[in-house]
Amino acid sequence: MTSLPAHKNVVLVGHSIGGLAISKAMELFPGKISGAVFVAGLMPGPNINASTVYIEVPNFHIPIFSHEIICYAMQCVEDVSNEIILSRKRYGSIRRAFVVTPEDKLLKKEFQQLMIERNPPDEVKEIQGADHMVMMSKPHELFKFLLRFADKGLTHVSVATV
Repeated sequence: MTSLPAHKNVVLVGHSIGGLAISKAMELFPGKISGAVFVAGLMPGPNINASTVYIEVPNFHIPIFSHEIICYAMQCVEDVSNEIILSRKRYGSIRRAFVVTPEDKLLKKEFQQLMIERNPPDEVKEIQGADHMVMMSKPHELFKFLLRFADKGLTHVSVATV
């Protein structure tokens, strides 16, 4: 982000745990980010911190996944959650969207809705029939939404995914 030319901005896209990474970037570099899209992503914010998101995930995952896989995946989240403190002034100044994946077998729709309610984004897009890997289950719908989001009145924008 620091090497990005001054006249260029990016739209960040974070999927799943990548939502934490783009949240941290939003807090650190708000002047370089035109927007952020959380695609079935963990979306902390001033009203729902990363630690709370981490604690809530086990309550909403689908039990067909083994406990060991969930714990392994979430171990890095616990470490990162202590570093992510988000402010309304920086993080909150960036336009956000959340892509809901109703057929998600990892993060239930109820958990996605909880994050949306506690940290309302500017836009919510539900992609019918999408599962956790929406880029595989509904790639065209996701791509069209990302393009539309990035094009909304923005110039000199690059899309970076996490």
